[in-house]
Amino acid sequence: MASNMALNLIAEVMDWEEGETSPATKEYAWLKMMSSIKYDGYADFRAGVRFIESLAVWLKQFDKDDREAAYQFFKTRLVYISPAELQCLIEIFVPEVVTPNLRRRVAAEMQIKPYEVWSTAKGADLFKSRMRRTLFMGMSDGSRIDIFRRANAGRINTEQVVATYALDDKKWLGLGKDLIKAEGAEAKFENVYLIDDFTASGTTFIRYTEGEWKGKLAKFNQMVIDAKSNLKDDFPLQDKYSLHIHHYISSDQARMNLDALVAEAVEKWDNRTFETVEITEGLRLPASLKLSPAKDAEVISLCDKYYDPDLDVRLAEHLAESKITTAKYGYAGCALPLIMDHNTPNNSIPLLWAETDGVSGGHPMSPLFRRRDRHG
Repeated sequence: MASNMALNLIAEVMDWEEGETSPATKEYAWLKMMSSIKYDGYADFRAGVRFIESLAVWLKQFDKDDREAAYQFFKTRLVYISPAELQCLIEIFVPEVVTPNLRRRVAAEMQIKPYEVWSTAKGADLFKSRMRRTLFMGMSDGSRIDIFRRANAGRINTEQVVATYALDDKKWLGLGKDLIKAEGAEAKFENVYLIDDFTASGTTFIRYTEGEWKGKLAKFNQMVIDAKSNLKDDFPLQDKYSLHIHHYISSDQARMNLDALVAEAVEKWDNRTFETVEITEGLRLPASLKLSPAKDAEVISLCDKYYDPDLDVRLAEHLAESKITTAKYGYAGCALPLIMDHNTPNNSIPLLWAETDGVSGGHPMSPLFRRRDRHG
């Protein structure tokens, strides 16, 4: 469907009058601009379909009286993270998060002010050594380790960056040998950064359910225990290393959950391999982004009216992990109006991403941004 045809369909669906001074003309201009600079780049549109076509189909699923509320929600509340915006967050990670942290550590060791670290050769050399003894690990494809490597070429050695935390013994040995070549026979990694793109609830990273700790942090900790047991003194992490958890983007809800759960894990885990934990993010989304009945009554009403309960059946096991029974407002009830360019988080309201046929009598749902669903 050509974009002009799609715009005409949107005008028909929305009952916009056409003409040079009509609201439709202004909306056409705005939609074309936003589509070209942002929304057309979404990774999961069907072949031959772009944003304006998807918007026309999405709006058509609503009753006429509800379409204006749906359109205004999309226009005024939707947050879309483009590749360029995510790249900025990747590029500032080392200079704005890692560098200040290491500079403070070196300053404390030398008993000087952080701004004095690079004023002497000794300080500069010590900082460089501490940076080389820092390991960066991607926690998913979203960590964009390829972009991270390119952004930090010349600053970080490629042999201190790995795309996954699930490493075999051979890879651990290789990391250790490369570090020893650079830093000497006794060198071990002192800092580990676990990197991911986005967290909305924090439960994927850490949660306590069914009487045990689960999530990526527990898996990483156990992986370190197993590798150290196998490799003994050749294991390249020092005892009680410093652990850093960094997300390029975090919701306010996720950050609060991570703070609480990680603090509890540090207190209760007898087998933890790390000494300290620091949690950071490149962008912390404000608490006000979450949809609420008080300020988003019309959208919440649409979430209720146009929801297909079949989605709850399909995602039942996944929902149970967050201790809720419905995905009506997104996983863990996060109720976010958020789109990432490579996929829509399931913490966003299903009104944006769900695709169902309504076979059990619920409302069939048509997505504005199709989601690649790993659950069900």
